[in-house]
Amino acid sequence: MVATPIGNLADFSLRAIHVLALCDAVACEDTRVSAGLLRHLGLHKPLIALHDHNEHEASAKVLARLQAGERVAYVSDAGTPGVSDPGAILVAQVRAAGLRVMPLPGASSVVTALSVAGDAGAPLGHVFAGFLPAKGQERAQALASAAAEVRSTVLFEAPHRIDTLFGGLASTCPQRLVTVCRELTKQFEQICTLPAAELPAWLAADTQRGRGEFAIVLHAQVVGAEDEAAIPEAAERALQTLVPLLPLKQAVSLVADLCGAPRNALYARALALRQAADDEDAADE
Repeated sequence: MVATPIGNLADFSLRAIHVLALCDAVACEDTRVSAGLLRHLGLHKPLIALHDHNEHEASAKVLARLQAGERVAYVSDAGTPGVSDPGAILVAQVRAAGLRVMPLPGASSVVTALSVAGDAGAPLGHVFAGFLPAKGQERAQALASAAAEVRSTVLFEAPHRIDTLFGGLASTCPQRLVTVCRELTKQFEQICTLPAAELPAWLAADTQRGRGEFAIVLHAQVVGAEDEAAIPEAAERALQTLVPLLPLKQAVSLVADLCGAPRNALYARALALRQAADDEDAADE
């Protein structure tokens, strides 16, 4: 699984180039994109199209090559395969056959966006939401879930829907800080951090801002001392009982319904309890 640059070709790792030179074939998301990439590196390899619409069938072809003793690399159009790109089914099939899957780390717009967001609330952790559903109730629910999430959340969005995403964030979480990363590592890279309420105006101020590829970091919600103090003793006891037994969101939802405490404060406390338990387990090992 070979990560490729998300824009700037100088970000290609030496190891990735070495592996692509050694492999017998390259499976790829788009043969036209990958052919150009290989030409840039001075390489010529047989290409196997493996994308969202044929991943099961194409994975079987790759598996047959591997079982014949060949070395096959997989690349998506940009970034790390299997992260909002095809590749997961291929990995599952190869592993199920008892063969080795090797990851070659490299560019990822998720990590790149997080690194430049400067999110002070990041110790709570990160969530990768990727592309929200395109429309309808599913999109509305996904947007509401992202706005309610207390941790840093990374979203992707297409240019033709960026205005609706910004409008939705402005209405659901206007005070939340957002870092907009447009065209990361490319010639017209643009990075801006502002409250969600200002996103529609920022977008409308320049038509160029609506073009390109977007990675959006919805900064973590900051839980202040007053929020922590707002957790009643009964809610604390309930969290301590439920957190070891249930997924965090389910535990928080139940305690919020029972005790009426602020969900953000409950979630932050639940995360702290889960982390403390994990640390104890690690120490015991």
